[in-house]
Amino acid sequence: MVEINRKVHSDLIKWKNSPYRKPLILRGARQVGKTSLIRQFANEYPQFVELNLEKKYHREIFDSIDDLSELINAIFLSEQITGSKTPVLLFIDEVQESPKAISMLRYFYEERPDLHVIAAGSLLEFALGDIPGFPVGRVEYLSLHPINFEEFLGMVNPKALELLERIPVPAYGHDLLLKYFHEYSVIGGMPEIVSRYLENQNIAALSDVYKQLWFSYKEDVKKYARNNTDKKIIRHVIDSAPKETDRIKFEGFGRSNYRSREVGEAMRALDLAQVVQLIYPTTSLEPPLLADLKKRPRLQFLDTGLLSQILSLQREMIGIKDLNGFYKGKIIQQLVSQQLISLQHDPSYRPHFWVREKKESSAEVDLVYHYEQYVIPIEIKSGEQGRLRSLHQFIDRCPHHYGIRLLANYFSVENVKTISGKEYWLMNLPYYLATRIPEYIKWFVTNHSIQEPKQP
Repeated sequence: MVEINRKVHSDLIKWKNSPYRKPLILRGARQVGKTSLIRQFANEYPQFVELNLEKKYHREIFDSIDDLSELINAIFLSEQITGSKTPVLLFIDEVQESPKAISMLRYFYEERPDLHVIAAGSLLEFALGDIPGFPVGRVEYLSLHPINFEEFLGMVNPKALELLERIPVPAYGHDLLLKYFHEYSVIGGMPEIVSRYLENQNIAALSDVYKQLWFSYKEDVKKYARNNTDKKIIRHVIDSAPKETDRIKFEGFGRSNYRSREVGEAMRALDLAQVVQLIYPTTSLEPPLLADLKKRPRLQFLDTGLLSQILSLQREMIGIKDLNGFYKGKIIQQLVSQQLISLQHDPSYRPHFWVREKKESSAEVDLVYHYEQYVIPIEIKSGEQGRLRSLHQFIDRCPHHYGIRLLANYFSVENVKTISGKEYWLMNLPYYLATRIPEYIKWFVTNHSIQEPKQP
């Protein structure tokens, strides 16, 4: 298997070197590479101890010992570690299998801050809410997501990554970066998939791996259903979710007779598992961005490659030149949102989209991004700027003059007008730059006057 270098490795180095280091809980969906990441990170340490609490003899160490010193001695003895070479990294994998182990993390912080402790696990989000005496304030968190485009590009062509990191991106690199992004869009960012693809470049050979991943997600989430009825509802929701192409209603979801409350509970289980997340709209034109939970959400999948395989779209996507018009724009919208999510360490982070629901003038902007005192609208579509009706409605009402359009074309900045005549700056950003949106917005605002631009 090809070794995958993750950008979050640098955050782990900062954690290792911090004088204020606390036990770290690594969060993320199943199969996003948490265990592999920590095993690679262990190369930074002279001694490494890995426990897997799905193994009975590892779990019993925590469940049978209350004193921290005795616990550490028992761990070192069972793993034949002297602890003489410091610092020692202790990795507690599948920590959700022992609520007591999660509670014990506070004592590592209070009594043995010299021992570097990382905990991780599948469906950890379910367990964290049910732990009495959870060590709030005595642990820190880091989130891991599927591989994003920057990480993928760094593995297939580091020189191309250097082009991606330049602001603005040079025009001569556009076609190459677009080609790699379309390649990435087909396979997605699940580490096992990416690693196998880089070995043999054969997408067809990966079909069984995708299916096994999707099956494992469905089986895992059903473990947390309270009864057989809940399992049946969760199974229906997860099977129906990929087919949704627009904002959803809970009542009767997937052409069922299930009530809103039943579907909502199933959706929240999938959201906790981070397999399918609920993205609610905002009506905010200025910070803070507040999600409106009374309005219909849309669904965001963990990985677009996985979604495309479930929908049997991968064959059609091979060789595509522009994703904006493909599958009603759902795939590129999912993919851009996935890139933004990949930049965040906060597990509660959700991207936002904007709506205005009025009988005389409704509108929906694909994404909005909070930067300093601005909420910047982002549309993901091709075409003339005059056709950006929803973005224009946002610009007409907001207290600034910045808008972004993501498309397959070259980078540019235009001085344009809304339909009603308000002047604004429109940055046309190739959608392969989705992971660079924060840096480009900073560049955009810094280099273009906040005052109304003058027409040439």
